Amino acid sequence: MPVTIGALRESVPGETRVSIVPEVAGKLAAAGARVLIERGAGVKAQFPDALYQKAEWADSAAQVLAQADILLTVQPPDLALIGALRPGSVVIGFMQAHARSTEVKALRDRRVTSFAMELVPRISRAQSMDALSSQAAIAGYKAVLIAANTLDRFLPMLTTAAGTIRPAQVLIVGVGVAGLQAIATARRLGAIVEAYDVRSATREQVKSLGAKFIETGVSAEGTGGYARELTAEEKAKQQEVLEGRIAVADAVITTAAIPGRPAPRIVSRAAVERMKAGAVIVDIPAESGGNCELTRAGETVVHNGVKIVGPVNLPAQLAYHASEMYSRNLLNFLKPALDKDGALAIDWNDEVFAQSCLTHDGAIKHEATRKAVEGT
Repeated sequence: MPVTIGALRESVPGETRVSIVPEVAGKLAAAGARVLIERGAGVKAQFPDALYQKAEWADSAAQVLAQADILLTVQPPDLALIGALRPGSVVIGFMQAHARSTEVKALRDRRVTSFAMELVPRISRAQSMDALSSQAAIAGYKAVLIAANTLDRFLPMLTTAAGTIRPAQVLIVGVGVAGLQAIATARRLGAIVEAYDVRSATREQVKSLGAKFIETGVSAEGTGGYARELTAEEKAKQQEVLEGRIAVADAVITTAAIPGRPAPRIVSRAAVERMKAGAVIVDIPAESGGNCELTRAGETVVHNGVKIVGPVNLPAQLAYHASEMYSRNLLNFLKPALDKDGALAIDWNDEVFAQSCLTHDGAIKHEATRKAVEGT
């Protein structure tokens, strides 16, 4: 029997994305599924109801939850939403399990099968499902625009009748997906760009985008595409070189984050105090503590004339394309679990489903989360 796939208006303040865009609704319907969406779900992302030609409509979230076999979300479900899910149903989205043990227990006890998009393994076959990367690219792009808008000077070099304006110097700290997009955007805007990452393997990627890679003599290649924790000696060596480059930068974009853990502190108060007045720091991982010691999530702090911006939920500031990209990630994740008749047929031997499953059949399946939640 074909499944009913539901989507709701996101209720978290400031969240403008939607989990199903019209294009994806059409593809899910073509795969044999029934698509049921709460009215107005896509309006904040500039997808009015009239664009959803292949979806059915519900007047309330309760109507969607009463019928949905699979619920696609952007933000993690709260306790009220979990309590309204049908036992045995499936929810797919960002779960932030490391910070939501109560919600994880509720999903388990409700016997809901939940998949966390942040747990999708970083393997070649799953690149089209990698929602962390798609949303990080948006954050990197937007962070540079925020820096440009906050900075009291031009980014590109300009030759004018009043003289030549020197290009701004931009430093990108962390060369993951967000960092690479930040480098590319700053370069397009005409800035001189330097970048640093503890993973020396990123050197060629930085150079390919026309930026200079900062050499510190410290490398911390980790697993799964992330960096390992640095030793105290390595941190001191890295800090010495980085603080010299931070001091001369007009704008610093920090991107270093480790899923499920506080962001590493890279930019100290002392480093900020060496920066020139009018310089800007945009700290992308502000919500997880920030890479800068002075960052406050959701605020702009001014310290010695330096503006430290702590943005929250950057992808929601480009809701149209963020929703398109995220919705396609969900489609690519879910489609292999739908059979030719549109019924749900999860292959639990598939590492994508096995590794991204958070709860199933009354148990917490993700081992690290289970140990954290159950204290075992």
